[in-house]
Amino acid sequence: MKKALIIGLLVIFVLISGCTSTTTVTPASTTPGPTTPAQTSTEQQVNIKDFSFVPDTAEVPIGTTVTWVNEDNVPHTVTSVSRIFDSGGINPGKSYSYKFDQAGTFEYSCTNHPTMPHGKIIVGG
Repeated sequence: MKKALIIGLLVIFVLISGCTSTTTVTPASTTPGPTTPAQTSTEQQVNIKDFSFVPDTAEVPIGTTVTWVNEDNVPHTVTSVSRIFDSGGINPGKSYSYKFDQAGTFEYSCTNHPTMPHGKIIVGG
């Protein structure tokens, strides 16, 4: 009887051990993989033509350099309403650039010609 009990327990033990499996978990590799290059800044051009900013509104990402090109035959300025940037006089055929490093809406005008329509740069994140 004891022999049958011991054999029975051994059979149960063998069956139970055969029904379980061991899973080995390997941690993720700590070796850095390829990286995505940082976004490079972009450029946007605004023309000053016929006493207007063309386009009058530009939407750009942070880090964009906006260049205003004076295509009129008189000097103009590009001056932000909040005085964040001011080109001073831009002679005909010349340009002025400003890099937008912060999100926001930046309205600007030509201080030489107060009746000239304002322009706007909208910088997103």
